[in-house]
Amino acid sequence: MDTDNGNKVFQGDNVPLKKKLQTKKGLSIALRIVQAGPVLIFVALVLVLWILEPIFLSPRNIGNLAVQSSIVAILALGVFLVILTAGIDLSVGSVMALSTVTGALVFNMLSAPGWMVAPVMVMTGVFVGFINGIIYVKGKMPHPFIPTLAMLNAARGAALLISNARPIPGLPDYVRWIGSGRIGAVPVPALFVLVLVVLAIILTRVTRWGRWIYAVGGNKEAARRLGIPVDRVLISVYVLSGMGAGLAAIVVGGRTNAGYPTAGNLAELDAIAAVIIGGASFFGGYGRVSNVVIGALILGTIRNGLNLLGVSSHWQLVIIGIVIVLAVLLDVTRIRLEERFRTVQAEDTEKEAHEEEA
Repeated sequence: MDTDNGNKVFQGDNVPLKKKLQTKKGLSIALRIVQAGPVLIFVALVLVLWILEPIFLSPRNIGNLAVQSSIVAILALGVFLVILTAGIDLSVGSVMALSTVTGALVFNMLSAPGWMVAPVMVMTGVFVGFINGIIYVKGKMPHPFIPTLAMLNAARGAALLISNARPIPGLPDYVRWIGSGRIGAVPVPALFVLVLVVLAIILTRVTRWGRWIYAVGGNKEAARRLGIPVDRVLISVYVLSGMGAGLAAIVVGGRTNAGYPTAGNLAELDAIAAVIIGGASFFGGYGRVSNVVIGALILGTIRNGLNLLGVSSHWQLVIIGIVIVLAVLLDVTRIRLEERFRTVQAEDTEKEAHEEEA
C-alpha cells in the first residue's frame, strides 16, 4: 500500500480511498433517486396540476381519479407479473371485453343465478390466460408477443360473435356495486384495487412462487439449473394476467351494467404503459407491485388533469408517450448504476482481501 497526498492508495490503483468512498456514496444516492422515480413523477404531476387547477385535489375529483385509474391498475397488476418474466401480454383488453360478455350472457340468456356472474368473468380470463401460456411455453414460441397478439384478435372476435356485436345489458346488483358503489366517500373500485395490491404483494414477496417469478425473469437458464419449474412459472403468470382481465371485467361491467364486446379497446397498451412507467424493467426480473399502481395513477392523473385544463386529448397521448420514454430511460439508468455500484463493491472487497494478506 502506498500513499499519495495524504490519502491511502492501494497498489495498482491511482484513485484515492476518499474518492472511492465518495463515488460509492454518490452511486448509492443516485440509485435511490432513480428507484424513486415513479413516485417523484407522480408527486410532481399532482403539485403542478393542483397549482394550475385547484379543483384537481377536491374530494370529488380525487374519487373520480381513483375510479378512472382502477381498471388500468387491475389489468396492470396481471401484466406486471408477465413483464417480470421478460414477457408481454397484448390480449388483456380483448379478454376483459370477452369476460364482460360471457358474464352478461350467462345472466341474461342462460338464466344463471346472479352469484355466478363474477366467477364466470374471472374464469373466462383464467381460461384464456391458460391458453396463452400453453401456446407460448409448449408451442416453443420465440416470444409471447406472437400468441398474445393472436389472442388479442381472437378474444375480441369471439366477444363480437357471441354478442352479435351488441351490448348485453343487465348485470346483478352486487356487480354494479363493485363497479360503481361507494363505502362512505371511498369508491368500491379503489378498495377492490387495494385488496388486489395486498394479495399481489403477498404473492411476490412472501411466497416461494413469487421469488421464482423474479428468478425466471432475471435469467431463465440459471433458474432451470437451480431446479425452478420455469415452464410452470411462465404458464402461471399468463393465467394470472388473464385473471386480472377477468377481475377488471367485473368493474367495467359494474360501471356500464352491461357486457360490452368493444370494451377495453387498447386497454392493454395502458396496462403495459402503467407497468413500465411504474419502474418495472421490460427486461424482466425487477419491479414493485406498489409502483404499478403509481404508474396507473400517473396515467389517470395526466388524463384527468389535462381534461380539467381543457387540453386536447391528442396532446394527452403525446405527453403519455414522453412519460413512457422517460420511464424506460430511468430503467436503463438504473441498470447501469446498479452495475457500476456492484463493480465498486467488488473492487472494495478485493482490496480488503489484499490488505488482509499484506
